[in-house]
Amino acid sequence: MAGRFAPSPTGDLHIGNLRTALVAALLAHTTEREFIIRMEDLDLVTASPEFEERQIADLAAVGVVASAEIVRQSERFELYRNAIDRLTESGDAYPCYCSRREIRAEIEAAAQAPNGNLPDGAYPGTCRNLTTVQRSEREAEGRRPALRLRTSGETYVVDDMVAGRFEGGIDDVVLARADGVPAYNLAVVVDDAAQGIDQVVRGDDLLSSTPRQIHLQRLLGLPTPEYAHVPLVLGDMGSRLAKRDGAITLQELVERGESVSAVRDSIAMSIGCQPAGSHPDPFTMWAAQWSLDSLSRQPIHLADFDLAVSSDDDRPS
Repeated sequence: MAGRFAPSPTGDLHIGNLRTALVAALLAHTTEREFIIRMEDLDLVTASPEFEERQIADLAAVGVVASAEIVRQSERFELYRNAIDRLTESGDAYPCYCSRREIRAEIEAAAQAPNGNLPDGAYPGTCRNLTTVQRSEREAEGRRPALRLRTSGETYVVDDMVAGRFEGGIDDVVLARADGVPAYNLAVVVDDAAQGIDQVVRGDDLLSSTPRQIHLQRLLGLPTPEYAHVPLVLGDMGSRLAKRDGAITLQELVERGESVSAVRDSIAMSIGCQPAGSHPDPFTMWAAQWSLDSLSRQPIHLADFDLAVSSDDDRPS
């Protein structure tokens, strides 16, 4: 049994990421699970070893350390291709020749039409039932197809440990991009099963993706983990954290005069832990007192951290 935190090494982790990671590590520890860090570096253009190294260091600084060797998705493409081959052979995948612009235009054109409980931006199914001739015509135009999951309006209920009951439909999600790179939803399903992960903690912006992953798990005969989707840390405008919100990474906060221990304790207090101060082993201290019931079910705002997020130069005159 194992829990995990799976960042993409495409930039520094912000305090919302570090907060979710601490919840994941504590929940795995307090439920006697191994804790795994997996690097979701599928996009070799934007991912880098430098960012991976910095992310691992920042995680360790707030007490989050893996109990097993770090795994990288970039080293596991064969596993994903085997899963994609199975879905193709079973008729559960089909080629899609649509460009992002075409998909966006179709979604916008259908914006007023009811889409049931499908996730936002659900693919409209343009290429689902193309004939062999129609596919040949698109390939003759030089279009390279992505591969999509063939669905039939299935709906799944997720009993989330934090978010509660969530019901969502699934769309024809991408399984592999036109350049052959496996897509996120396929890769995480394969990896979680291969690594024995039966507890997934992540931000609640990914809750709507969970029905898609459950569907893939069932098609591939893989187990479904338990899920805990943690409320996000929001910026001043009530949206997901971004550069405009000021100092949001550990390095930026340290550059503004915050100590690592102050940032670490502020993150810990935001999930219901007591500040560790100079305690020699903060994580062990927190694990002895923390439970998932300590975590607020509401989003937390950046201002609640009482950290030097904004400098005098950032404030409007």
